[in-house]
Amino acid sequence: MPHKYSTLKMRQIHRNPNQPRKTFDEDALKELAESIGEHGLLQPIVVRKVEEGYELVAGERRFRANELADNITIEAKILLPEGESEISDMDSFEKAMAENLNREDMLPLEEARGFKKVLDEKEGATPASVAKTFSKSVQFVNQRLALLALRPEIQAAVDLGHIGTQAAVQIAALSKDNQKAVFQDWKKGDKNDNQLVHIAYAMRKQEKAATQDSMVDVDEMTPEEKAERSRAQAKTKGDLDAIEGMWALLDSIGKADPIELARTLAGEVGKRLEQMDRVADVVQKARFQLRQAKAHADASEIMVNPAAAAPDLVADADAVLAQLDPAAGDAESDSEAEPAPESEAAPAAEAETEAAPDAEVEPESPAEPEGDDTEAEAAEPVAVAA
Repeated sequence: MPHKYSTLKMRQIHRNPNQPRKTFDEDALKELAESIGEHGLLQPIVVRKVEEGYELVAGERRFRANELADNITIEAKILLPEGESEISDMDSFEKAMAENLNREDMLPLEEARGFKKVLDEKEGATPASVAKTFSKSVQFVNQRLALLALRPEIQAAVDLGHIGTQAAVQIAALSKDNQKAVFQDWKKGDKNDNQLVHIAYAMRKQEKAATQDSMVDVDEMTPEEKAERSRAQAKTKGDLDAIEGMWALLDSIGKADPIELARTLAGEVGKRLEQMDRVADVVQKARFQLRQAKAHADASEIMVNPAAAAPDLVADADAVLAQLDPAAGDAESDSEAEPAPESEAAPAAEAETEAAPDAEVEPESPAEPEGDDTEAEAAEPVAVAA
């Protein structure tokens, strides 16, 4: 896009009312202001000509810091229209969004609302085109859009960094009441983010099972079915007790002197190590399944109504988005409007298949999946390791 550089008076420049980023770190702004005072502005802001002066396109953070530095002028890159076409509001918004996405950390919900604005207001926009515009994966865009289905108090917790985005995506797929239930349980402070991922995922599985009438109550079982369940329970508990009995054997190997082990197993060390690796692999898988079972047990205790309908992700989106400022309402209110974004290609809460994770890793915070699955629903949880 053609442009020119000029020194403008600060009072000539108006902030963009559609600036996608609303939250700025005051301490970081003061540091930048001090740097500007000492070294000057190293990178100009970007503006466009409007009816009364200029409108800020990119560089909101630099503009604010320049104000703090008490400067009356600022270096600016002025975008010029090509031919007879004007620089549209959407062009300006996309440039501001791109700068914040790729240069400065935006809050997850700021990103989500920015993507939603482009989808709503730009003709022909799709999650795929939005992803390409901002150099993100389609799955990243879809997962951010999914956050708009969260209750406002959970959105606030996500923006504050208390709940990771992966856990938030899982929670967003739940019904409104169950979102509140899992949030109330999380506030007790005894669950980390990875546990929250798995519990929310389990709750969603149970919601879907309930709607499909696939959860059979014990009272509805035939005598034969009850007897079969009792046998299965006894066998599983017996197997786990037997495994527990092997603890002493493994502990003795774990405490053995490596040099003495090498002598004792002369010629068989490699073979025995492979044997132990096979055991460890099976134990890891069994342990992971038990963690999943624990998540389902916790989910059953937390859930308000397994058969409740998940949020409608299409209807009344515009009306709800107008109320999505997390600071605007009572975080504990029962009468909050149910958040409901979004475009058709955003993550589907009712996707037909959900595969449980098959590998165990435990990052300090849930990793953001990097893929281009345009039909991606709430991401499957990252498994929790020891």
